[in-house]
This record gives sequence, C-alpha cells and structure tokens, in this order.
Amino acid sequence: MTSFKQYDVAISEYHMGLSVKRLPVFSWDFNHEFIVELKNSFLDLNKLKSIALKNKWTSDNLDLKSRLKEEVIIVTDANLSIVFASHNMFKMNGYVEAEVLGKNPKMFQGYATDLTTSNEIRDAIQLKQPFEKTVMNYKKNGDLYVCLIKGFPVFNLKGDLSHYIAFEKAA
Repeated sequence: MTSFKQYDVAISEYHMGLSVKRLPVFSWDFNHEFIVELKNSFLDLNKLKSIALKNKWTSDNLDLKSRLKEEVIIVTDANLSIVFASHNMFKMNGYVEAEVLGKNPKMFQGYATDLTTSNEIRDAIQLKQPFEKTVMNYKKNGDLYVCLIKGFPVFNLKGDLSHYIAFEKAA
C-alpha cells in the first residue's frame, strides 16, 4: 500500500511542476458545454445588436448582455411575428430559433393558458405598454411549464413602435 502512496505523491509533484495544467477527462464535457453556451451568448448578443442598429432602437436600458445568461429573449416585429429567439429557449421549451421565426408567440399557448392573462398581455401590447405576467405555456413535446414574461415595446428614433422584446424564464 505504501508503494501506491509514493506513486501518487510522485505523480502529483510531477503534474504540479508542469507549466501547462491538464483537465481531467471527465471535465471535458463540462468545458465543452460552457464553450458552446459562451459562443451562443455572443451570437445572440450580436444578432440583437444588429436588429437594434438596423431598426434604430432607442432603448439601451434593456441590459441584454446579462439577461442572455439567465433568460430567454424573444423579439417580435410590430405585427408580433417572431424575428429573434435566443439559443437558451431550447432549454426552456425544446424549440430552436428556426422553428419559431415568423410565428406568433401564441404558438406556446394552449388549453391550459389563462384567457384573462392572455387578454391582459394583448391589451398592454395594444397600448404599447410594458407588462409582466406569468402564463402557462407548452413545450415542444406538449408538456406544460409556467413562464414569467416581461415584455417591453421598443421604439425607433422617430418614436414609432419598432418591435416588442420579451424576457422569459421558467417560473
């Protein structure tokens, strides 16, 4: 048993002396997931900045960078067609951006969605006002989930309604 301890000590000293530290094999998956999430966050942020620049948004106070980490971001045009959905939507409901582009956010609603809440959201949108509501939505596989939605109208430099942006997370 002492020979194994001496071996462990020798290997430990050897690795501590190396200038390049290695990752254990079992951590490669975690590292890869982190790199993919980081890459997707940069892609999402660049898409959002491009949409904002193209449409001359005036809202810089939305704190998009930090929200991309914790929340799903969905952007619709003024007619409520989805023009952007962040990558982390897949974790929340199983959809990827390509499956929702051009569709209305009502695609996530169904029988269990409260009509009163839906009407309150619709009224806020018609009045071009921000809203915060909790709704019952459906995942791609049909399962229900509770979703906290914070929606904001976004205006261009002329003061015209340009888009709606919603920050969502499973409640």
